[in-house]
Amino acid sequence: MDNRTQIVVLAKRPRPGHVKTRLTPPYTPEEAAELAAEALRDTLAAVAATPAAARILAIDDPEPDSAPAGFEVIAQRGEGLDERLAWAFADVYARRPIPALLVGMDTPQLTPALLTRAAAALRTHDAVFGPAADGGFWLLGLRRPDPTRLLGVPMSTPGTGAAQLRRLSDLSVATMPLLTDVDDAADAAKVAESAPHTRFAAALARLGAGAAR
Repeated sequence: MDNRTQIVVLAKRPRPGHVKTRLTPPYTPEEAAELAAEALRDTLAAVAATPAAARILAIDDPEPDSAPAGFEVIAQRGEGLDERLAWAFADVYARRPIPALLVGMDTPQLTPALLTRAAAALRTHDAVFGPAADGGFWLLGLRRPDPTRLLGVPMSTPGTGAAQLRRLSDLSVATMPLLTDVDDAADAAKVAESAPHTRFAAALARLGAGAAR
């Protein structure tokens, strides 16, 4: 076990009409929720297979006894994504004052190798940043979380990643490979093609090519 890093998954509970709304259309809200659920399962499996001091699922509506095996569950705090990210870092650091890696549920192609690489980088850098193809980011790691590093960063825009990096400009930052977030049907197809053995890819195959409907 790596006793120097904790890994946080920030997620929404996969409910129809609540998650992956940009997949609708071509997918139905129920199908979009199914794809989100499988993406989350893939993400949790990758984190579970990665050595870590602790694994935490920060979810928007925690249910009693809903913790996946090997995970702690905490409730998200805040309104916008910047607040939810900032307070997730702060809350896990308050529990354990050790470096933290945070990922979302939009990159089912995530692997233990990528997470292990990020954790190793965090031992020699103040921060680790995983850029996303849409201009955002899929991973953020901080040795010492500070809410001011995130609060007020404009989220879900093509400039989100650049804005976040500016908040880290006085720190040493290691950069991870570029990944594609699953936002729309084209992204879903691209991610499934790059990671064909994932639960997400299997679910997409079961549902058929939504973009061709």
